[in-house]
Amino acid sequence: MKKIFLSVLLSIFAISIYAQEYTISGVVTSQQDGLPLPTVSVIIKNTTKGTVTDFDGNYTISNVQKGETLVFSYIGFETKEVVVNNSNAINVTLTENVESLSEVVVIGYGSLKKREVTGAVSTVGSEVLEEIKPIKVEQALQGTVSGVNVTQQGGAPGAGLDIRIRGISTNGANGPLVIIDGYQGNLDILNPNDIETITVLKDAQAAIYGTIGANGVVLITTKQGRKNSAPKVSINSYTGFQETTRKLPLLNATEYALLLNESYAAGGQAIPFPNVTGLGTGTDWQEEVFNEAVPIINHDFNVSGGSEKITYSFSGSHLYQQGIIGPKKTDFRRNTARLSLGADLSDKIKVNANVIYTYLDRDAINDNGLGSVLFNAINAPATLSPYQTNGDFSLVPNTPGLGIEIINPLAQIDNTFNDYDLKKLNGTVSLDYDIHKKVKLTSRIGFNTSNSEGKSFAKEIDYGGKVFDVQRSSVSQNAINDNNYSLDIFGTYNDVFADNHKVTLTLGTTIFKEFGNGLFATGFDIPNNDWAFADIALAEGTSDEGVRDVGSYAYDERRLSYFGRLQYDYKGKYLFSAMLRRDSSTKFGPNNRTAYFPSVTAGWVISDEEFMNNSNFIDFLKLRASYGVLGNDQIGNNGYTSLLEGEATYIFDGSLVNGQAIGVLSNPDLQWEEAKKLDIGLDLKFLGEKLNVTADYFINKRDNLLIQNIATSGITGIAAPGAGSPTVNAGEVENRGFELALGYSDKLSDNFKFNVNYNLTTLKNTVLEVNNSTGYLEGGAFGVGQPAPSRMEVGLPIGYFYGFQTNGIFQNQAEVNAHPSQSALGAEAAPGDIRFVDVNGDGVIDFDDRTNLGDPIPDVTMGLNLSLDYKNFDFKMYTFASIGNDMVRNYERTLSDVNRLNYVLDRWTGEGTSNTVPRVTTAATSNNVFSDYFVEDASFVRIQNIQLGYSLPSKVLDKLGMTKIRLYTAVNNLYTFTKYKGYDPGASNGAPIGGGIDYGFYPIPRTYILGLNLNF
Repeated sequence: MKKIFLSVLLSIFAISIYAQEYTISGVVTSQQDGLPLPTVSVIIKNTTKGTVTDFDGNYTISNVQKGETLVFSYIGFETKEVVVNNSNAINVTLTENVESLSEVVVIGYGSLKKREVTGAVSTVGSEVLEEIKPIKVEQALQGTVSGVNVTQQGGAPGAGLDIRIRGISTNGANGPLVIIDGYQGNLDILNPNDIETITVLKDAQAAIYGTIGANGVVLITTKQGRKNSAPKVSINSYTGFQETTRKLPLLNATEYALLLNESYAAGGQAIPFPNVTGLGTGTDWQEEVFNEAVPIINHDFNVSGGSEKITYSFSGSHLYQQGIIGPKKTDFRRNTARLSLGADLSDKIKVNANVIYTYLDRDAINDNGLGSVLFNAINAPATLSPYQTNGDFSLVPNTPGLGIEIINPLAQIDNTFNDYDLKKLNGTVSLDYDIHKKVKLTSRIGFNTSNSEGKSFAKEIDYGGKVFDVQRSSVSQNAINDNNYSLDIFGTYNDVFADNHKVTLTLGTTIFKEFGNGLFATGFDIPNNDWAFADIALAEGTSDEGVRDVGSYAYDERRLSYFGRLQYDYKGKYLFSAMLRRDSSTKFGPNNRTAYFPSVTAGWVISDEEFMNNSNFIDFLKLRASYGVLGNDQIGNNGYTSLLEGEATYIFDGSLVNGQAIGVLSNPDLQWEEAKKLDIGLDLKFLGEKLNVTADYFINKRDNLLIQNIATSGITGIAAPGAGSPTVNAGEVENRGFELALGYSDKLSDNFKFNVNYNLTTLKNTVLEVNNSTGYLEGGAFGVGQPAPSRMEVGLPIGYFYGFQTNGIFQNQAEVNAHPSQSALGAEAAPGDIRFVDVNGDGVIDFDDRTNLGDPIPDVTMGLNLSLDYKNFDFKMYTFASIGNDMVRNYERTLSDVNRLNYVLDRWTGEGTSNTVPRVTTAATSNNVFSDYFVEDASFVRIQNIQLGYSLPSKVLDKLGMTKIRLYTAVNNLYTFTKYKGYDPGASNGAPIGGGIDYGFYPIPRTYILGLNLNF
């Protein structure tokens, strides 16, 4: 009995020893700088039990049995395993992993270590997106990446943005190719917090994309789960309010009346305000249309993790923004859901899937140009009250002095009804098969499908005889379906020969197809003249022709490509790659359907040479060079052939019959534009890798530009309605410039560290060829009935401004008499009028004297970004500068009775009073013809974002079971320093010719934000 008892006792003791459990704690730091690493995954090996480190690198994990292994993993660092033998603290130091994502640059159909990159490539990490808090992804590239300029088409919610990489190269589409997790996508659909990295390919490195890479490539990698990682939940939320950043200094009622009296008297007319007493300041129309404390909210979350075989990441987001003009009539809503899954089906087969669903809802008003709300607010008289005594909106008088375009902007907002909804599903599914340890085969399917519906309602309304009067109510609706899919199949071979020769060979093919259709219809006489009944199904009337207005379209375009890339390096210091892509596209005719796009890149890691071994100053030095040919097929469909889009009248059986005819003449030799890109770059690291320097000099030439309206014989019928001259490849543009990016980071003490980044880009744009009958292309508009103010012409920047050069103000009649006549411009000059320069010296001022007045392309762009961390406080600031860009002031109506900006108070009123601002008069003058009087220097420096945050200390987080709680406050678009008179010196409508003309851009709002970040 005693033996049995002792045996049982010994067994229990043995089991207790074997099953002894500990609570293990410690701190995880980086080997490079000794700093603590937050959110490091700590997992008990072969289990799902684990935790993550807090902000200070601390961790605690319970119920760890003796002999079990803790696995420490973190993106960018080598995974480390430690066996638990006792309850002592386990402090771990992780070393950086050069093979990890943070040290790897995605280059398209593959990736490279940073030190191996031989092209001009820039990256933006998720931390920058978290700090800037952009509403749209594109905003995160402004001021953070050299060579990239982002312009906004206005500050209205959901307004478009345009990305230009190394300048404007074509008279057509200039936007870059966007690749999201391997498939061709769109930045509009993304929640910025879903992005892990943004990589920008700026030179021949993008040649692997052939005919679609000429404008540069933006590669998006979304956040993924990590293997052997405990579930991690991240919640980000902010709310804020918006206000306008600027109001134009308009005349008040008294100033307006006095100026109008002076103008009428100078024109020999009776003054309109015999008594200005009591007018006061009158109506500030900008104050009436702009709203303050306009809300914006954003919420998003992410859940991620993984086991030995499975990784997952799921996220959702909601953004809602109202406009600072007509908040309920102008708003933007974006909801997204994203799922990412990865699975190792075996040691050789891996599957990954990424799917994103996006819902967009945008309502808008007329927010730009002639007839827009701001146009009316600027030009409406300050003496006019917004409302009549009965509460109705007041009417702007229909007089010659106020014209038929200007209406009450408040009434315009109230009578605007529209809605746009977009539902989009897109993603990719890929399979990786390791055929051999040196060979991997990848098959990937990417897809996009979107359905949008738009509706606008024109209410029957009378504005008092204005052009915006609506005699019959109507509703216009559209339904559009757009789709595309891509199939990529490519293999990668990696090998190392004789220890020093590394080779990577990639071969593959891509199939891309896009197709869709659209349907449009308009119905009239809406029941009750009410938005609630605005639907085609309820429309009771037809158009004047007796039929309901309808229209439709359909398209189907395809592209087949083959590509290959050879990458070679010797001892990791002599680097070389060569790429070739063959593309076939149905956008071009049989004569030019196929083209080849080659490129080469090379690099030399000089710091690895023996003669650099004794350098105590330079830590890393690499010289790079690249040259390649890329294409651009971003043109309209069927450009090489003629469609039945023209109108014609035929005779059948002796009667005239209306029918269709050939539209724009065909050009079967039409082909894609070619971009020839040269880049020479240098990468350096100094001072223990605290200072990083990247410098590039580039030359981009774009030829075979697509030029429209080439002169042809009149017998071809190009003057018929719907007909036109063919489009041919007959243009060339060159961009050359210099890029510099500097980054310095340091830790001054255990409590204080900082990071400073600066980038600079210079750009010179020159048109080398416009081979049409005139030698130039025109674009843009100025005033009413005037020639186009913007041109593309050989020897000058694309989109430069073309008009009259001025030389002050005529001070007396003697100066007028001594100057060439200006009557050809519309009126004889008089003292107080603008004096124009006789550019060609023929003794007459006429339209042959127009010349270059500037251009909207900045000479230099810069970004300066600062990050400071002190104990638990952090501070961020992002700034951007654009120097040398000009803009045309075209938001003022030239009618006599409209309101004006207060710079007219410095007008000429007699000899010697002004040499910059002309007199005011109702008499005919040539002062309003397009000249440099309306062209302004639009250089600016903008504080884009400042942010102050506080993170709770680790002791508090441990008690709460959290790994991060951060409170922050931020201001976006804090202030813009500029001399430009308009709302926004950085805005553009995106057109390469005419993009720098300000028709009254909606100002980008200033946003005050209070936010919260939670991790657990």
